[in-house]
Amino acid sequence: MSGKTENMDMLQGTLTDKILAFALPLAATGILQQLFNAADVAVVGQYAGKNAMAAVGSNSPVIGLLVNAFVGIALGANVVISRFTGQKNADGVQKAVHTSVVFAVLSGFALMLFGELIAPFLLRLLSVPDEIFPMSLLYLRVYLLGLPVIFLYNFESAVFRSQGDTRTPLICLVISGAINVALNLFFVRVLGMSVDGVATATVISNLISSAMLFALLCRRRDMIRVQVRKLRIDRQILAAMVRIGLPAGLQGMVFSLSNLCIQSAINQLGADVMAASSAAFNIEIFAYYVINSFGQACTTFVGQNYGAGKIDRCRRVAKISLLLDFAITSVICILLMVFGKPLLGLFNRDPAVASIGMVRLRYIVSAEVINVVMEVMSGAMRGYGYSLVPAIITFVGVCGIRISWVYTVFRASQGFHTLMMVYPISWAVTAAALCIAYLLFLRRFRGTGEQKQSVL
Repeated sequence: MSGKTENMDMLQGTLTDKILAFALPLAATGILQQLFNAADVAVVGQYAGKNAMAAVGSNSPVIGLLVNAFVGIALGANVVISRFTGQKNADGVQKAVHTSVVFAVLSGFALMLFGELIAPFLLRLLSVPDEIFPMSLLYLRVYLLGLPVIFLYNFESAVFRSQGDTRTPLICLVISGAINVALNLFFVRVLGMSVDGVATATVISNLISSAMLFALLCRRRDMIRVQVRKLRIDRQILAAMVRIGLPAGLQGMVFSLSNLCIQSAINQLGADVMAASSAAFNIEIFAYYVINSFGQACTTFVGQNYGAGKIDRCRRVAKISLLLDFAITSVICILLMVFGKPLLGLFNRDPAVASIGMVRLRYIVSAEVINVVMEVMSGAMRGYGYSLVPAIITFVGVCGIRISWVYTVFRASQGFHTLMMVYPISWAVTAAALCIAYLLFLRRFRGTGEQKQSVL
């Protein structure tokens, strides 16, 4: 890794190869990130017991709820920088990059403090069993200490993605992730730590990855170079990032909010179900990262081409992203179903845990292709700078249906099968609504030509 630039020309030439070149390293980044997260669960499951494993897994929706809004703003930074790049506005890119770095660190510290204050309340809200609660709270408190560097890594990655470079964040993640796994084993097996050990390893590895990306940004010789003396927030640019990114973040929070509700229901079914659901989640999420990578590719490519006024090319980006995402996700889902049981066994050897975990995989993995439509349609609209509509649709279609389901259908029949049915149902309704919204949205651009669009 060096100061050499690896920017992709998104405004000219073929699209299929470039979208693949952008999305596949991004998918690999997400998958590796999840593998390293799964290592947390696997290490405590194998060496500290299934209660510790359940304690780590029960924190996933809590962490998602706390961080998704800011991760969405990182996506807004990606869109803003992409559109400035499409307009060849070097000054705008520079201000946006430095605003992103400062905002990431400040918001990370703010949420860290807030999260530490409300951590017990959130876990009580989830109905975490008393025998697991102390470990769950310990894991969450240690994890929250790493929010400033976690946010910094996400915003730095967004800066690189805005230029079409998804390889550099991937390389940094591979290095820091390997360190994370080594530290997991050292803290838990050698030092005898439990959930606090894997949480500490996560914080350290995120510190390393964010520091590497920051050093690389400082060495760049193009528009996205970071200079310490320029680190300040441009209010107008931050407002644009928030306007575009906050609805996307709220859309992610909607998923986390509904998952909090579902996790609370899962917690009522006992430690075996909690452990099985945690293990299955760490497998099924691989498909989501593939899906999400093409959604982010769509956002970035549309953002640059919209900034350059190339509306027809924006439409082609959405179509190609949809087809590629559907094809690759289908293959991934088939593989996950075929190898589901052996993969679940990596987390815990209890046959009951594996059996229950397969129930979740059958309901969720078999329906993941519906998520393709949701992510690409939402990603396209965000690229144009319109994030509110997909956020509202997702809130109603995902959060509304899932919460209603838990308090009606699940309450009447409290079984794991009943609970898992809500995932494909909520996805199908939301995907249909997003398709309609996107088609109506495109009508606004018919006959507009290739007029250059303002970022702010």
